[in-house]
Amino acid sequence: MLLLKNKSVGLTLLFVVFICFLSNEVQAQRFIDEEDNPPLKDRLYYGGNFSLQLGNITYIDASPLVGAMITEKYSAGVGATYQYYNNKYYVDGASHVYGARVFNRYNVFRQIFLHAEYEALNLELPYTLPNNDIIFTREWVPSLFAGAGYFVPFGDRGGMNFMALYNFSYDNKRTNYNEPYVFRVGFVF
Repeated sequence: MLLLKNKSVGLTLLFVVFICFLSNEVQAQRFIDEEDNPPLKDRLYYGGNFSLQLGNITYIDASPLVGAMITEKYSAGVGATYQYYNNKYYVDGASHVYGARVFNRYNVFRQIFLHAEYEALNLELPYTLPNNDIIFTREWVPSLFAGAGYFVPFGDRGGMNFMALYNFSYDNKRTNYNEPYVFRVGFVF
């Protein structure tokens, strides 16, 4: 997820994404041929997401991942997440979120895939006491996502993923997400 304040930067990014969708290039090394049975190091792929917003509200998200092509159409992998949030309008407005995820992907077509993921994030949650004081406790919050994505290849091996996911375990009182729908943009190589 990339947060942008400048409209011209946003329009430029939208133009780049549009050009990527027009690309007819097919990434050959990302998909394996079951008869070849290449070694694991040739079936691994790496990537993730990075987000940055600076100002009175600072948000930084780094979410690397590693996956392996199991068959020509199926891959699985793991990832980690670290998020820093600081709202300068609040005293003690800084928060650190960290966690991990495991995912499965099935390539329906060369560039369209289904995605399922289990994620657990450790974050501070607010609780109201009987005297109306608010305290924060750190808890692990699980999420179960499923959805689809589109892969845009860059060069021989890398590319960009666009995903639309739904959080089936969404709880608006215990979450780090504003809504159950999550849209992600990430890179793999």
